[in-house]
Amino acid sequence: MLFNELGLSAEILRAVGEQGYDTPTPIQAQAIPHVLAGRDLEGLAQTGTGKTAAFVLPILHRLINTPVNSAQSKIAPRVLVLVPTRELAAQVLESVKVYGKHTGLKSLAVFGGVSIVPQVGALRRGIDILVATPGRLLDHLGNRNVDLGKIQTLVLDEADRMFDMGFINDIRKIIAKCPKDRQTLLFSATFAPEVRDLAHAVLRNPALVEVARRNAPAEMVAQSVIRCDQDKKKDLLLHLFSQHGWHQTLIFCRTKHGADALAKKLEQSGVKTAALHGNKTQGARTRALADFKSGRLAALVATDIAARGIDIDSLPRVVNFELPHVPEDYIHRIGRTGRAGSSGEALSFVSLDERIQLRDIERLLKRELDSTVMPGFEPMQTRPTPKVATPVRRSAPSRSGSGKPGAGKPGTTSPAGRNYGPRAGHSPRSGGGKPAGSSSYVGQRQR
Repeated sequence: MLFNELGLSAEILRAVGEQGYDTPTPIQAQAIPHVLAGRDLEGLAQTGTGKTAAFVLPILHRLINTPVNSAQSKIAPRVLVLVPTRELAAQVLESVKVYGKHTGLKSLAVFGGVSIVPQVGALRRGIDILVATPGRLLDHLGNRNVDLGKIQTLVLDEADRMFDMGFINDIRKIIAKCPKDRQTLLFSATFAPEVRDLAHAVLRNPALVEVARRNAPAEMVAQSVIRCDQDKKKDLLLHLFSQHGWHQTLIFCRTKHGADALAKKLEQSGVKTAALHGNKTQGARTRALADFKSGRLAALVATDIAARGIDIDSLPRVVNFELPHVPEDYIHRIGRTGRAGSSGEALSFVSLDERIQLRDIERLLKRELDSTVMPGFEPMQTRPTPKVATPVRRSAPSRSGSGKPGAGKPGTTSPAGRNYGPRAGHSPRSGGGKPAGSSSYVGQRQR
């Protein structure tokens, strides 16, 4: 199927062609006809599948073919796209502007971290498509800067992430402000039970489009694990940059502080790096993303939430400097690479104290990940636990000096209270210190 077979208007097809596309991705080919027909839609698609264009293109078509009520308030947009992060809001707005450049439609993204004043001005001048994060949109609603009473199409993009970030109550408040007689499109990379509950509550007889296995990682991503002690991870990362000349490498840390510390270490070692997380100003985040996309930065160190808007077709690799606590976040992370048909690499540094996270990720993937050690950065072998020494009570020596058998002999007693046995849940033979019943690391077994 080609784009010109989907029934899209000439203005939109012209913009699509200018981007060099003529064949839709599977999610686009399946979703666009349903959206054009006005149906509600439940879309399950991993990142990098062309999901944004799957709803932007038909929404643009419907808008230019639907007359505008001349009496409609200027502050009443016709389309609302709710997204979890600033970066994703900017990404969606960019797609709207690119594909809608010949339509004359007006669009705006509103999110926190920047001044609200320019957003208020743009809303009052009138827009057709509003892309928003929940918190900032509620601010505008509270100040009566925007009216959602004329929304024709509501899009909930990356619904699973909005749940993870605690936006569900905000989302329900916003939906209550929209007309009940509307089209609703819900997209999610994973389909957790709470996402299904939301879908049942807000969608009416939806079409279901699923282009990947549920909770499946990108098929084009080669995934592997390097076992390494936590205190050796920074040196291992620098070694890989030095030996392989890495560029455009996205690195994930669990915390903002950890991202800053790692970015500083890489920068001091000559690797052009920036950190991306929620404490950065919007200007700093925008510059970091632009520099990373253009190749001026060799590395970008990010937290999970901040990286949701990164969309680079040929990003070569993702490094999990630390594994996420939530296994689904691993799928979101590695979905930043292997996009738009390009291959990618996802490399995870795993220390002994992250074995539970690794086990949970492998359970989600339903397979074990290839695991290796890097010469010179091998994890320390856990020392064998001493055998249990049975305490022997010392008897008072007899006057003859004989006492009970064995009593009084040096070295046969154990200091009171000292535990010579293995720690609970550890086997003295394993050497790896793994709890009984947990999955072992893939690769060479420690002895």
